[in-house]
Amino acid sequence: MTVVAADPISLTPAAEEKIRELLIEEADDELCLRVFVTGGGCSGFQYGFTFDDEAAEDDSLIEKDGVRVLIDSLSYSYLVGSMIDYQEGLEGSRFVVTNPSATSTCGCGSSFSI
Repeated sequence: MTVVAADPISLTPAAEEKIRELLIEEADDELCLRVFVTGGGCSGFQYGFTFDDEAAEDDSLIEKDGVRVLIDSLSYSYLVGSMIDYQEGLEGSRFVVTNPSATSTCGCGSSFSI
């Protein structure tokens, strides 16, 4: 696992707070939020979020104020420069990725193309 000096992604205060809140609910000090990119969605790629208590050797770890985020090596290049926010609204509550590498996104913001 690589601890990243310059964060490839940034977290808004709302995202940090929600991640911290979810980790407290899980009551497991080893958990990290894993952010990843998979094929699929209406635009070609989609973002995924899950909790993980094991880091792979090629994962990058971002730590900020007690919040830990893991990114696998394949997703890393798709996420560099992105910002993760947490939003609550009429569409529900969700993490939202603002990705400068995305050339188009779907209406719901969960998938993108490069």
